[in-house]
Parts: sequence; C-alpha cells; structure tokens
Amino acid sequence: MNDLLAQIKNCTLCLPYLELGVNPVVQASSKSKIIIIGQAPGRIVHETGTPWNDKSGDTLRKWLGVYKELFYNDEVFASIPMSFCFPGKGKSGDLPPRKECAPLWHEKLLTHLNDAQLILLIGQYAQNYYLKDTTKPTLTETVRAFENYLPRYFPLPHPSPRNNIWQSKNPWFQEEVLPVLKTTVRDLI
Repeated sequence: MNDLLAQIKNCTLCLPYLELGVNPVVQASSKSKIIIIGQAPGRIVHETGTPWNDKSGDTLRKWLGVYKELFYNDEVFASIPMSFCFPGKGKSGDLPPRKECAPLWHEKLLTHLNDAQLILLIGQYAQNYYLKDTTKPTLTETVRAFENYLPRYFPLPHPSPRNNIWQSKNPWFQEEVLPVLKTTVRDLI
C-alpha cells in the first residue's frame, strides 16, 4: 500500500493541464473502513495537501457525525477523489475532475482496502463512475434512493457551500438521509 500511495503522490500525468501544478491528495490505509470518493481537491486542499481541509470538509464531518482527529485517521477513513489534483477554476466554480485518475488508480487502491465496508460517493462524478447505469436521472433522485445502494455505497451530494440552496430545497436530506448516514458510520467505527 505504501508503494502505491508513493506512486500516486509522484504522479505527473496531468501536469500539462493543471494551472497550479500537481499535488495529489489521497488518504488511505489497508485498514480503512470507510472510503470517501469525492470529486477533486479544491484550491485550499491543494495548497495544504490535506483532504477535505476546507468548508466542504467541515460540512462533511458534520454530516458523518465525526470529529477531525477521527476523520483523519486513515485506519477509519480513506479519501480517494475522482481526480487527485486541483483541476483549476472554471466560470462557475472549480473545473470538473480530470478523467485520468480514477481509471488509472482507483481499482489499484480498492484492491488494497481489504477492511472497507462502505463507500461514500460524493457528487455526480463519483456516482456516475461507480453506480453506472443504476443511477437515477438526477443526483437528487440518486441521493433520495440511497437505500437502494446500501450496504456497499452511500450516494451523497457534494457538501460544498455552493450546495446550500440544494439542501434548502430538499429538506428530506437532513431529515431522512443524514440520520441513516450518521448511524451507519457510527456502527462501522
């Protein structure tokens, strides 16, 4: 596992396309119980090299009902984004994750995560990649049907502050989904 993580950290495949250069951000241990598959690191995470070290991470930890020290314990949580490096800024936020990372690295990583019991699929990119033709027509419908994907996968929206409007339009997420998420996480850790 350490060799694989070192290979990922030294990857420069996307260097020509990344305005801030490469800085692959990943957290994993062969003992990780819960895998978080998000989109791609934001600028702050890129600069610090720590996954979910921003407002989105604060929200995600709140959703999970865990404190920072536990969240950053790689024997509990693995963080494997769809793209390991910050893809850059677009017109309405960060660019989509680069498409090279997941096919190149995910399967290799997942084969080392022998104790993993749950995969959190955060956002549409992760959901489309892993759930393939079982996703619903929209992210909202996929998240609402989260029980269909358990016990292996738990689809979630991205916890970005940009999605506060989505959360206010979908109160069922706080009322129905988050209690199950917190209970599921608590039972696994």
